[in-house]
Amino acid sequence: MIRVGIDCGVKTGFAVAEKGKLNRVETLTITRAMEEVKSLHAQHPDLVVRIEDARKRTWFGATDARQAKSGAGVREGVGSVKRDCSIWEQFCIEQGIKFDLVHPAANMTKTKSDYFKKVTGWTGRTSEHSRDAAMLVYGRLK
Repeated sequence: MIRVGIDCGVKTGFAVAEKGKLNRVETLTITRAMEEVKSLHAQHPDLVVRIEDARKRTWFGATDARQAKSGAGVREGVGSVKRDCSIWEQFCIEQGIKFDLVHPAANMTKTKSDYFKKVTGWTGRTSEHSRDAAMLVYGRLK
């Protein structure tokens, strides 16, 4: 069973797990990630894409403080990520790819590199985005 984790954003977190074991953890552009998903889906029609859905997020913590300091552009970044979530949802529908929209609170996000390596056993290079994507699929057997 193949699962793809997507952490939306300008730098798209992308991870692939088979039977819960990670075999890819990387950061791609949104278009490259979509090409990779299409390719994997052609090989594995039962593929499921798990997308962290920022549209379900209602708290912004430090973002409010950053906006006060840096201006409204901070909120534009949040809006951009929400739009990317919509694009991913539409992409999966159009391609006939099964997907789950995951509430950010239901995913272990913002893990530090050392902790991520300890939990998953993944020794390759990662970014915050790729780790977030990986946690969407790591250990998932269904």
